[in-house]
Amino acid sequence: MLKVKNIETWYDLIRALHGISFEIKQGDIVALLGSNGAGKTTTLKTIMRLFYDAKEEQPEKGSIEFMGERIDRKDTDDIVKMGIGYVPEGREVFPELTVLENITIGAYTRKDTKNIQSDLENVFHHFPILKERVKQQAGLMSGGEQQMLAIGRALMSRPKLLMLDEPSLGLSPLLTQEIFNIIRNINQKDGVTIFLVEQNVNMALKYSNFAYLLENGRIVRADKPEVLREDEDIKEFYLGIATEQSVKGYKRYRRKVRFR
Repeated sequence: MLKVKNIETWYDLIRALHGISFEIKQGDIVALLGSNGAGKTTTLKTIMRLFYDAKEEQPEKGSIEFMGERIDRKDTDDIVKMGIGYVPEGREVFPELTVLENITIGAYTRKDTKNIQSDLENVFHHFPILKERVKQQAGLMSGGEQQMLAIGRALMSRPKLLMLDEPSLGLSPLLTQEIFNIIRNINQKDGVTIFLVEQNVNMALKYSNFAYLLENGRIVRADKPEVLREDEDIKEFYLGIATEQSVKGYKRYRRKVRFR
């Protein structure tokens, strides 16, 4: 469905992505993992063409294909029309507009008005709380409700691929679990492929079919969640699990300190 090949992205003179390549298969939930500053958000913004003027030949290196067609020189609104939805980090709802107004903005590129109402009902099916709050200003909602609103707004564009940037950011464990359950339902019941950027590695590996690990703008690992979950380095550095190897290393360190 999506093929990213040898993409480089720059912030002025700083190279943020160092020739990354990856693929997303239709129907999957794919996670992009990594620490702060690894380049995860930059990857999503590069796909959505949020850095470049479409008239410029950008990015300078590499290509991005969606459903067999190159999109790395298209306008962002054309990419949305092709079927890629994007929920940015921090939700980015319109605080002065009502819940209903925020949701319907997601359908601004569509001309099939007859189907918009049915898609609105589908959003309310996934997020019943939004139906209860249709007249409320979005800025008065909780963080979890705003995250639901942002996802609902993206669904109104009828995406084939939905890209989510840190959907659990700032949410309680209970709300995080609820959001991830809804993401799985959107994938399984609506048939929407999911590309998930997430720092909560444990949750991301639990719900994804495949995962890439990004470090300093480079893809350093790519494998199935069950394989990555057993990796000693990922256990220690991303899942917060003290492995036997790390525990032994810590004990050796303590013995050295004790006898100095």
